[in-house]
Amino acid sequence: MDIVIEGATVACVDPRGRVLKDCSIAIDDGRIIGIGGKIKGEAEHVIDGRGMLAMPGLVNTHTHLPMTLLRGVADDLPLMTWLEDHIWPIEANLSESHIRAGSNLGIAEMIQSGTTCFSDMYWHMEVVGECVEKTGIRAALSTPLLDVKGPDQRGKLLRDGEDMIKRFNASDRITPFLGPHAPYTCSEELLLAVKDLQEKHDVGVHIHVSETADEVENLKHSKGMRPFEYLDGLGFLNERVIAAHSVWVSEDEMEIMKKRGVKVAHNPVSNMKIAAGVAPVPEFLKRGITVGLGTDGAASNNTLDMFEDLKIAALLHKVMSKDPRAVPAEAALEMATIGGARALGLEDEIGSIETGKKADIILIDLKKPHLTPLTNPVSHLVYAAKGGDVSHTIVDGRILMSERTLTTLDEDALMREATVQTRDLLEKSGTSDRLF
Repeated sequence: MDIVIEGATVACVDPRGRVLKDCSIAIDDGRIIGIGGKIKGEAEHVIDGRGMLAMPGLVNTHTHLPMTLLRGVADDLPLMTWLEDHIWPIEANLSESHIRAGSNLGIAEMIQSGTTCFSDMYWHMEVVGECVEKTGIRAALSTPLLDVKGPDQRGKLLRDGEDMIKRFNASDRITPFLGPHAPYTCSEELLLAVKDLQEKHDVGVHIHVSETADEVENLKHSKGMRPFEYLDGLGFLNERVIAAHSVWVSEDEMEIMKKRGVKVAHNPVSNMKIAAGVAPVPEFLKRGITVGLGTDGAASNNTLDMFEDLKIAALLHKVMSKDPRAVPAEAALEMATIGGARALGLEDEIGSIETGKKADIILIDLKKPHLTPLTNPVSHLVYAAKGGDVSHTIVDGRILMSERTLTTLDEDALMREATVQTRDLLEKSGTSDRLF
């Protein structure tokens, strides 16, 4: 065996919701081959799990990884002001070196806070993919598609999207997606072209939908329909579509989402920060609509720590509905793990600790005052744990962090490089005064 975790508490997040005490997990060739009290045989790596809580790695269903370089450069603004006046002008100067530095910084942050798989949409996705391959994390990668600059841009980006699918389609840890940005930045022609490409290559689609009330009102004015109604009328919606945000959704649209099998990437912290609103997650769950959790980019959250979004996802909907049962801890934990896996079409491989699944596992160090005493492991994970409590991160049966030390990245070097590249990007954008 490659790895054995001995004597841990294990939150399986499996169909039975099992939480196992004094349990061991055996890993070989990237997969979980045994779960039980004692594991027979020798292993190359033995991890003492006593005082640890093992759980499936967190799945971040919506982010923009290289935007770690833009963390804090523009805060406390409405979405379109933030995008049009601050973020897009800076992004016009992006290079591959910026993308590489921001990606490595974001991957380090995610590994250290327990995320083992993320779904990303950003520029130079081939560079992001190289970083994923080198660091050992798992990802679903979407080339952004939009045609605000007209047909020439549309054609080039569609070719780029198809090239990325071909590049990563055979990868064991990278799942290629198509990433039309949003109904308000994509023409009908582009959305129909994406639909055709999806059918041709049998891949998923990652798109922002109904993030703000203004977005919905503008589309109603231009098309006479709400966003999900408009997309459904184009035949765009299906079970491989992940709709990020989905805040301003009507009852009729929820029925469309359920009927078409659309998945939701819920971003509670980002939505709160830009005052976008609160997605009707309890209603999604009642209808059986799959919901995963996302952080959004580090420029609009401003961290990639999924434990923060996990707690807020459980609390936000309680206060909005005035019902403490609205999103119980178990449901929130599922959204952050197996729900995210379902959203990405990876539920048969990741998202729970079960024999035969990929070994994407994290260990939480329970030997902390804020995690003592251990009365309810699931409650502790949702309401008390923090990203900094993660001691080990394992992806595909490979240890990416051991006792808080990264094994595939040089933490000090990548932070230095991120600072250098951020300064370069901001200088080229005429905003270097924003770097402290």
